[in-house]
Formats: sequence, C-alpha cells, structure tokens
Amino acid sequence: MSRKIEISNLIVEQGILPLYFNADETVSVEVLKAIYKAGIRAVEYTNRGEAALRNFKVLVALRNSELPGLQLGIGTIKNLEQAQAYAEAGADFMVSPGFVKEVAEFTDTIDLLYAPGCMTPTEIITAENAGVKFIKLFPGNMLGPEFLSGIKDIFPNLLFMPTGGVDTTLESIASWYKAGVVAVGMGSKLISKKLMEQKDYATIEKATADVLAIIKQVQGK
Repeated sequence: MSRKIEISNLIVEQGILPLYFNADETVSVEVLKAIYKAGIRAVEYTNRGEAALRNFKVLVALRNSELPGLQLGIGTIKNLEQAQAYAEAGADFMVSPGFVKEVAEFTDTIDLLYAPGCMTPTEIITAENAGVKFIKLFPGNMLGPEFLSGIKDIFPNLLFMPTGGVDTTLESIASWYKAGVVAVGMGSKLISKKLMEQKDYATIEKATADVLAIIKQVQGK
C-alpha cells in the first residue's frame, strides 16, 4: 500500500484532523503530547511565521523518539519551496489553504498525501484532474454542509474534509458527516489560543478525547 493511501486511511479512521500552531517550541511540544495521549495519530502543524519550520523539526524528533505511530503533517503550504523544506524536515503529509499545482506534482513524486483547500467546483475539478484524491473544504464556515450535499454526487472518487466552522459538538460534527465528509479538520475550536496561553494541556487532552468519542459515535463504531 502506498504511503499516501496509508495516511489517507488513518485520517478517515480517526475522523478528525486536529491542527494548531504556537510560536513557542515548548507549548508546541506539550500540545502534541496531550493530543497524542488523547488518542490522536494524525495531526497537522500549521506553517505560520518564522518559528514554524524550526518547531516542526523539534516535533519530528519528538515523534521519532516518543510518539510511535504518529503521522505529522504540515499545513498552510503555499509554494514548492515550502513543500520541499518540510518534506526534508520529515513531514508525513501536506495541506494547503488552496490548490497549488507544483505542490501536487512534487508530493506525487515522493508519495506524500496532499490535501489542498478548495472552495468551488472549479477548484475541486482542477485538483482532481491533477490526481488529488483528498480535498479540504475551506473555509468550512463559509461553505457549510449544504454545499457538500449539493456537489458530492459529481465527485464520487474524492474524499472531503471541512476545515473551519466545525464545532466540537455532536450536532455540528454529525451534520458534516451526514453531508458526506470522511473527517473534520479542527483548529482553534479544539486547541484554542487561550488554552495554549494558559498551558492547560489537561483540558486540551480531555477536549480531544471527548471529540474522538463523538466521532466514533457518528461513525457508528
């Protein structure tokens, strides 16, 4: 099985892709440990600001030494240069806020899952024609579950995951699953700036475990 399919299957099984960034290296490390303890095995660290690549390398070292089975992806990849730098740093998959042709081609050559952000049928078709199978619906709060319900039938071979606007409630998660997603991306609604500022890793761990339980309920597991 290709690495790309393996990661895709893991995200689908987990049903959620948590994403976060913190400029503080220690906070980044502790958040990763907390969500791993809660049961997370695929996570997206976000490429924001100068500290991102440096912190990501620290997280990769932590994954390799202490967090078996964790797949560590990088988000907000906007060009080929960034993709190459993070691939070299040890990223397991890549996510973008929009579709980047060069990134799609590059990740394909190294068998890395690439999930571009798409907001229109045209963008989804462009990504699909470039060989992309996993689509991030972004921003999810602007699109809503109704958007996916309306287009899902014309993209039977694609996997969809909304990011933005997904709440940690059963109602919110279930509405997206009913529309046909395979997973939900969840950032500040789950790993809030406030909790990171307070270094409240226990609450982050509990909130993550609670959402995982809701996902299993919605998936019927």
